[in-house]
Amino acid sequence: KQWYQRRVRGATVHDCFNWLAVAVFLPLEYFTHMIEYLSGQIVSGLKEKSGESQDFIKLITDPFTTKIIQINIKHVLARITEFCSEGSDHYNTTECETWQKTTLMKQCFEGGDNGTQKVVIKCSFIFSETGLSDTWTGFLLMIISLVMLCSCLAALVKTLQSMLLGKVAVNLKKYINSDLPYPFKWLTGYLFMVIGIIFTFLLQSSSVFTSTLTPLVGLGVISIDRMFPLTLGSNIGTTTTAMLAALASSADARPLTIQIAVCHLLFNVFGILLFYPAPCMRYLPLAGAKILGNTTAKYRWFAGAYLILVFLFCPLLLLGLSLLNRVLFIVFLSLLLLLFLSVVVLRVCQKLIANSLPVWLRSWDFLPEPLRSLEPYDRVVQGVLTKCRSCTTFCRRRPPTKADQTIAKYSNGGS
Repeated sequence: KQWYQRRVRGATVHDCFNWLAVAVFLPLEYFTHMIEYLSGQIVSGLKEKSGESQDFIKLITDPFTTKIIQINIKHVLARITEFCSEGSDHYNTTECETWQKTTLMKQCFEGGDNGTQKVVIKCSFIFSETGLSDTWTGFLLMIISLVMLCSCLAALVKTLQSMLLGKVAVNLKKYINSDLPYPFKWLTGYLFMVIGIIFTFLLQSSSVFTSTLTPLVGLGVISIDRMFPLTLGSNIGTTTTAMLAALASSADARPLTIQIAVCHLLFNVFGILLFYPAPCMRYLPLAGAKILGNTTAKYRWFAGAYLILVFLFCPLLLLGLSLLNRVLFIVFLSLLLLLFLSVVVLRVCQKLIANSLPVWLRSWDFLPEPLRSLEPYDRVVQGVLTKCRSCTTFCRRRPPTKADQTIAKYSNGGS
């Protein structure tokens, strides 16, 4: 249970920081356009001559991806714009419908010499032989990509677990959680932030870096307090990927793409400046991660509910409200922020000056049970899962296995 609890804490500390930063800077940017203005000033002097620049990443990936799929999206979209735009000189509803139904996959031709008609033939990439539509091809490629990603991450976790048990875990835990000697102790977190930047830059993926750290936190090798600056560093390091992509764009579009990359960088820098230097602010994402870890360890089903709520429902809700009505969006954000601040203030008062509060505010018992506890939802979930033995086995508590006991032993400094 402790191993699972620590892993969830390590996996969600990054989420807590990002959501807190969004909660602060999204309304601020919405009303002031601060980041947009600053990024615009930074790239305002950027002038490039027209022309195309080489995308060096594609030099590595194209030999592999072109064997799987090739697309011709620029040509098709140009024709759709030409024939479907009512203000265009070539506006034609028949041609518009034809090009809207045209596949985005590259088509190869043979013939065409001496005025003969070109004949469409199949190209030499894998999906040209399947006969699937663009929709099904894209869906299948997405599934394959997700399976490969999850398989690689699972293999990475298993490899780290096998490598970092025993005395290796004890020694690594001893040194990586140590602080710099006095009077430089306060610089320890910033040093690990730089390490996070460097490793993320080398890996070109903050997801891979944080996914590597998560099992180490679960093993007890890295503490959640040490992982926090590492993930903040990875937030900065991952902006280099966006910058490289911006530099690989055409010269005409480069100022705009670089400005977007700079916006990404400024958002992360401002978030770090707000939530790391001051210990009281640093406490918020760490406390959020610990709460999520404790809750998920007690209610296994909460992990799935958290993913659906935070990464699917909330973004769709905010996007829908922003598109529907600006006033409604502002009112909703204001109420949400007011609710969050009220909960935080009351929680702090309950902890520090409980005796000064009215009796009914000294605990959360004044709220209905579904608003202050997950027990009602747990009863519903467990009632449903009793009909599914395999689901019940996963979602309910299980006795510790031999592997769990070994992990706990070395996590606590055993030998």
